[in-house]
Amino acid sequence: MATGDALVLTHGAGSNCNAPLLVAVAEAFCAAGIAVLRCDLAFRQARPHGPPFPAMAVQDRAGLARAVRAMRGRVPGKVFLGGHSYGGRQSSMLAAEEPELAAGLLLLSYPLHPPRRPADLRTAHFPKLATPAIFVHGTRDPFGSIDEMRGALAMVAGPYELVVIEGAGHDLDGKGSYARVAQTALAAFRQAGL
Repeated sequence: MATGDALVLTHGAGSNCNAPLLVAVAEAFCAAGIAVLRCDLAFRQARPHGPPFPAMAVQDRAGLARAVRAMRGRVPGKVFLGGHSYGGRQSSMLAAEEPELAAGLLLLSYPLHPPRRPADLRTAHFPKLATPAIFVHGTRDPFGSIDEMRGALAMVAGPYELVVIEGAGHDLDGKGSYARVAQTALAAFRQAGL
């Protein structure tokens, strides 16, 4: 049942590649025949706890680029890139820098702005983001409301879809389970033809 495609998936600022959301997404995509590589960003490899340092963001993106290229050498199909929160932000920034790197993006709880600081938008790269992207976002996410996301996504250069998870916060585990969110993300991924 393997499709020959792969997904490189990474974590948020306070987590690692074993985060329950990433495990659930990996299980759903693997069951659909898509190989998944869950990987730790460079900052997490350097130390097991604590947030990323802004100065390490370039190294985080370089590690993701290496992971995508490594998967390209292992699968015959397309390689996708994605992540939760900070990991998704770094994935989208990398795709804006290297548009041909990934066939598509799966961005879980994109951190549009810090909580309670809606003016500090993290969208400078959106006009250069041409890679097809699926944004999965909860209705109770303090890093950006659904309306804020819709407004910001209008700046994205390429095709995108916003998948709304009712009742979910930034961790995407609101009403239901991570498995439900993973299946919703997979369905959106398939429907978009990625």
